[in-house]
Amino acid sequence: MRPQPESPQALVIGAGPAGLMAAEELAKAGIRTLVCEAKPTIARKFLMAGKSGLNVTKDDDADIFATRYDTPHLRPILQNFGPRDVRIWCRALGQEVFTGSSGRVFPVAMKASPLLRAWAQRLTSQGVEIRTRWRWTGFHGNAFTFDTPTGPQSLTPKVTILALGGASWQRLGSDGAWVPWLREKGVQITDWQPANMGFRVDWSAHMAPFFGQPVKGIALIAGPHRELGEFIISSKGVEGSGIYSLYKDLRSGSRLAVDLLPDLGQDEITRRLSRMKPGESTTNRLRKLGLDPTQIALVMEFARSDPFAHLKHLPIQLQGPRPLDEAISVAGGIAWDALTPDLELKVLPNTFVAGEMLDWEAPTGGYLLTACWATGRWAGQAAARRLR
Repeated sequence: MRPQPESPQALVIGAGPAGLMAAEELAKAGIRTLVCEAKPTIARKFLMAGKSGLNVTKDDDADIFATRYDTPHLRPILQNFGPRDVRIWCRALGQEVFTGSSGRVFPVAMKASPLLRAWAQRLTSQGVEIRTRWRWTGFHGNAFTFDTPTGPQSLTPKVTILALGGASWQRLGSDGAWVPWLREKGVQITDWQPANMGFRVDWSAHMAPFFGQPVKGIALIAGPHRELGEFIISSKGVEGSGIYSLYKDLRSGSRLAVDLLPDLGQDEITRRLSRMKPGESTTNRLRKLGLDPTQIALVMEFARSDPFAHLKHLPIQLQGPRPLDEAISVAGGIAWDALTPDLELKVLPNTFVAGEMLDWEAPTGGYLLTACWATGRWAGQAAARRLR
C-alpha cells in the first residue's frame, strides 16, 4: 500500500448530494478538498431521483418541516439549511424553482442533470478535486484505503467526511459496504430497514392486465391512519405515494385497507344500489357507483364473494415489504449516540458523517434530499472549523 504523495487537507468520501455539499463548504473556507467516488460518475442516485421530476424540498415553515423527520437531532441542522435555503441555493446555481399544488418544490427544468452540471462546475471553480472509481476499502492504521484505477492507495487527511449513503439502490452506489469497517472501530450502527417502499402482493392471474395502472380517488387505511391518495399496481405488489405515506404502519404489521368511495357514506351506497335494476351484473353495478376498471378488478380480487360489503374497507392482502435494495430510502445507520452535535464520530476524531449514513427517516416529498444537503453542509462547516 503506497500513500498518496500529498494527502489533502480535507477528504470527502462519497459524491452524492451530502458529500458534494460538504465539499462545497470546505472549499468556501479555503480548504484544499478531495472528493473520492467509487462509481465512474458522481451523484448517480440523485440523477435517478430526478428522472420523474426532481423534488428538491417542500414549501413548509422551517419548524413544521423539521417535525416530519423521526428524530429531533435534525432540527438544528434543518434550521441551518431548510426549505427556503434550498430554493435560494438552487437559484444561485441558475436553476429557477417553482412550488407545485402539493407544496413540493421542483426546478423549472424538472430534471436533476442541469442542476448537477452547474454545481459540478462551481465546485471545480472553487478548487474541489473529484476522483471517480476510487472505492473506499476501509482503514490501514489511521489511513483511509482505496482501490483505484492505478492500484491501491491510502490517504491521511486532516479531516474526513463520510457521505456513503444508505443501503438501497446498490447499483447506484449505496451498498452499505462501510458498515463492518466502522463497527470494527466501535461505531454504533442501527440495523437497516426499508423506508418509503412498496409491498408484495401475490396477485391472481386476472390482475395481470392492470399491472402499471394507478388506483386513484381513494383513501388508504393502515393502523390509526387514513390518507387520501393513490397507488400503483405492479407485477410485484403495490407502490406509490399513498403506500409510502403509510409505510411505517405497514412495516410494523398493520393491515392495509382501501376506501374506494371516500366521498360516499355506506348509507348512500346502499341507497344507490337499491335503485339499480334487478339482475344487473356485479361489474355493471360497481361501474355505476363510480368505480373504474382497475378499482373493480381490486374488488373482484379481494372481495369477490361479497363485493358491495367491502367498498368502504377493502382489505389488500400484503406479503411484507419489497426488498431493502428496492426501497427509496432506508431507516437505520449510524446511531446519534455515536456522534457529537457536529456529526463527528466520537471514536474517530476528525471524521464526520452526513446524509443517509445517519439513522433517520422521513417521507418522500423533498424531505430526503433536503436532509442530505443539510447534514452535508453541517458536517462540512464543522470540519472547516476544526481545521481553522
